[in-house]
Amino acid sequence: MEEYIVSARKYRPTTFDSVVGQTALTTTLKNAVKSGKLAHAYLFCGPRGVGKTTCARIFAKAINCLHPTPDGEACNECESCQAFNEQRSLNIFELDAASNNSVEHIKALMEQTRIPPQMGRYKVFIIDEVHMLSTQAFNAFLKTLEEPPAHVIFILATTEKHKILPTILSRCQIYDFERMTLADTVNHLKRVAEKEGIQYEDEALSVIAEKADGGMRDALSIFDQATSFCQGNITYKKVIEDLNVLDADNYFRIIDLSLANKAADIMVLLNGVINKGFDGGKLIVGLAKHVRNVLMAKDESTLPLLEVSEQMRERYRTQAQQCPIPFLYKALKLMNQCDVNYRQSSNKRLLVELTLIEIAQITQPADSDTPGAGRQPRRLKSLFRNLVRQNRPATKAPQVASAGTHLAERHAHATAATAATETATNETKAPAQPATTYDKAHRPVLKNGKEALGYSWSNLRQAAKPRKMQVIPGSLDANDPNAKPKANENEVFSQQDLELQWMSMCNRMPQQFSGVAARMKNMQPNITNFPNVEVLADNQLVYDQVNEIKNKIAATLKIYLHNSFIELSVRLAEQKEQVKILTRREQFEEMSKKNPALEKLRQLMELELA
Repeated sequence: MEEYIVSARKYRPTTFDSVVGQTALTTTLKNAVKSGKLAHAYLFCGPRGVGKTTCARIFAKAINCLHPTPDGEACNECESCQAFNEQRSLNIFELDAASNNSVEHIKALMEQTRIPPQMGRYKVFIIDEVHMLSTQAFNAFLKTLEEPPAHVIFILATTEKHKILPTILSRCQIYDFERMTLADTVNHLKRVAEKEGIQYEDEALSVIAEKADGGMRDALSIFDQATSFCQGNITYKKVIEDLNVLDADNYFRIIDLSLANKAADIMVLLNGVINKGFDGGKLIVGLAKHVRNVLMAKDESTLPLLEVSEQMRERYRTQAQQCPIPFLYKALKLMNQCDVNYRQSSNKRLLVELTLIEIAQITQPADSDTPGAGRQPRRLKSLFRNLVRQNRPATKAPQVASAGTHLAERHAHATAATAATETATNETKAPAQPATTYDKAHRPVLKNGKEALGYSWSNLRQAAKPRKMQVIPGSLDANDPNAKPKANENEVFSQQDLELQWMSMCNRMPQQFSGVAARMKNMQPNITNFPNVEVLADNQLVYDQVNEIKNKIAATLKIYLHNSFIELSVRLAEQKEQVKILTRREQFEEMSKKNPALEKLRQLMELELA
């Protein structure tokens, strides 16, 4: 049986032309051999598996070749080349600095530099992983490196250039090796597969190249592993199974489901991925890379930045046409936050689930109950809104008449608020009539003709809504500062109407009047001699503040009470008229004393006073 040799050794380059992905470097080295302009020290640096040591050996053989080709390559026929190929050359020494990093090892090496070569022109010393030398060894090596014998050339190789002393770097010609591109790696794997008689799929080789992360040696090692698993037929499905790589179809599906706002389907997909043994954090990282590729595929000028096969590039281009750019930016931001917080999270799966849910809701319309005034709270939207709509019965929902809390009268004059609800019991009856109607004083009246116990918030908003009109400049209406009433309006209004509009006015007052508005809510306007209104101020401070805007208050009341003859006066309360301001709990206790049914309602509904 023929001895098996791994592909990384069997197909190791032996000439400059067979080196993959380092064209600029190999051309420079060949030109140096042709011209005979050789430096005394070279430094080859770059990531692992990109050909540093291989190029050092090819360069050392070419330097000592007795009959180099016109292109600067070794002839592979002279005695020096034959000795090198058979590993018996006395002119080329290779030292591993990882295991020979002491001062004594370097001194022994320096002793050998004194002996001239017995065949060829140069003695070449290749020191691999040179960054592993100790500081003392570097210092011992420095003097020889600065003034070496004419027949000596040093070739240093390292993966961590930053660990080498600057005094060493300044005495070397530095060559930076690049990572292998995906296309170069795939093309080399195709050549190896064809020489070995192995069938393959382009997508499978692309997965191997991506897994190698720019290292040709790693790519060939993974190729051997996949070959053993696939038994001579390397397919995409078998490669992702063997290498435990998440199928790219999962990323495409997640983005498609997110655009359709199908968060529930994404949760099912995530559960399947986790059950296969994949980590949620790796899913987020892979999805972030996928979204980045989709973003690059939006523009033809950035499409070449995708290190994928042509078939996969076309899939990215197709999906990019469906994805809005704001969606991609927001998704990348969410996944970056998840990646940053993943290690610190105690419930990692929940963090991944919440991130995917938020991504699925980026394009979902905002909930209808989102608070106004420009506030957009950071919260999750309804997950199953479409499902609820599909399952909702076709018949109309029963009408509900609700009367909520009545505006509390000041201190001891407050009245109770109860809920009045009437539900339709037979859906086959005539179409439901409006739940409530409003009399002139805006008190809610149920459809059975009985008066409700109080107001609901919707009742208050409807009752407080002004009729269509234009307004006086200088009113306190924050919504329409230019409104003015009709001239000579003289509608009758009650004490209850006055209190309702007073409280509504306080709630609508602009931000600059927020302080006085809070104090006015505790004040009681009274009709003294219709339509004259008097307001009692508890102290001098409140009196002065209200008196300053008295005309604006009067103008606002004229608008909403539809009476242009209202006169407002502000009076400072006397000592006997001053009443203690009650807390919310004290107000509720006073209301309960006047209306025991309110306390029964609280107990029945198990309510607590906030």
